Amino acid sequence: MTTTELPPPDDYINDKPMPLTEHLRELRDRSIRALLALAVTTIVGSAFAGRFLEILERPLLLKPQAITPTETIVVYFKVALILGIALAMPVILYEVIAFLLPGLTRREKQYLFFFIPAGTLLFIAGLLFAAFIALPAALRFLQYFGRSYAEIQWTLSSYVSFVTTVLLWNGLGFQTPLVIFILAKLDIVKYETLRKNWRWAFLISAILAAIITPTPDPFNMSIVMLPLFFLYLLGVLLARFA
Repeated sequence: MTTTELPPPDDYINDKPMPLTEHLRELRDRSIRALLALAVTTIVGSAFAGRFLEILERPLLLKPQAITPTETIVVYFKVALILGIALAMPVILYEVIAFLLPGLTRREKQYLFFFIPAGTLLFIAGLLFAAFIALPAALRFLQYFGRSYAEIQWTLSSYVSFVTTVLLWNGLGFQTPLVIFILAKLDIVKYETLRKNWRWAFLISAILAAIITPTPDPFNMSIVMLPLFFLYLLGVLLARFA
């Protein structure tokens, strides 16, 4: 009795390894596509940078000073770049995931229709969280601390550098669930390990919050720490299905 070999299913993965040069060429091509998308979205973001900058300055008691001729235009395009990253996030996430997970089956590729929009929304949520919750709370503290022995008057460049750093770190921090899913999919971390080590995750969330939060008081630190820990738990849930 002979058996007939069945054809491979549609979602069969071809595990034939790629040469290193092919990986480097793919990395180059995907990086170029991501940078081109970022350039286009930064141009689009420049149309709204002035308005967003006004929102970022609302918590200030006094408008910051511009003390160099090019300071205002550099700051303007720095804010436009942050908006461009948010708008280009679908393309950036797709290129990153497609490079890290080239062996996705046809069924698993359907996950991209969920995770790419979700990752984009998480990044934007991180920006909004920082702009409307974390930063105003921190700035209320910073603007009043030390007023008895110093005149608080920040420069536009230093203020926006500080703000955009907080925005970017919060936006990246909100990508935690997606990062955990990818690590689980790559078999770098296990769901059981993530679930058992939630106490370490709580401690790491506190450390990251201490780094991201611009003030040392526990109230502002907890504003950032608790969402990060919640996002870790969401990532653990996603790892369950990875």
